[in-house]
Amino acid sequence: MHGMVNRALQGFVTTTYGADAWASVRSQAMLPVEDFEAMLDYPDALTMQCFQAACGVLQKHPNVLLEDLGTWLVTHDDLEPLRRLLRFSGPTFLDFLYSLEEVGDRGRLAMPDLDMPSIVVEPQDGSGFRIRATWVLPGIGPILLGSLRAMADDYGALAFLTLDGIEGREECLLVQLLDTKHSAGRRFDLGQAQT
Repeated sequence: MHGMVNRALQGFVTTTYGADAWASVRSQAMLPVEDFEAMLDYPDALTMQCFQAACGVLQKHPNVLLEDLGTWLVTHDDLEPLRRLLRFSGPTFLDFLYSLEEVGDRGRLAMPDLDMPSIVVEPQDGSGFRIRATWVLPGIGPILLGSLRAMADDYGALAFLTLDGIEGREECLLVQLLDTKHSAGRRFDLGQAQT
């Protein structure tokens, strides 16, 4: 697994629960490193050990922890470039949903060796969508659920999202878009201000 994934889990635990929580996760997972390096690759089994240890230390159900991680990936200030990458999908949350299938390609433009999930978006009716996602490790469904909820807020949309089970290797979600202009949303400018 690409170090960026492991580094994201480490960053989430550290910034949300503190350095002591991360130290406990490292100890319980018997990690051979103190910190994950973002540009290195690690065995998938090590990533899973780390995640399972995090669930135990934080006393969180795996889906809850993954959903929280997905939300954190979109909302944490240090990860603004990821939010910006996602917001380039269009001016509305509806545009964003329709372009989800392209997120993997855009991510690989930035980091060619990063394993990105495969996403298929199926419109169900005028405002409903079924999203099917596959990734090298289990858990992409809850991560997407947290990320999509955060992105709906970011766009100012009101959406109802739920997990919809697993079919083979595909993890499924349902999205019901209730209002595309529910609130003002967060500000987004195409050109990032220089400081």
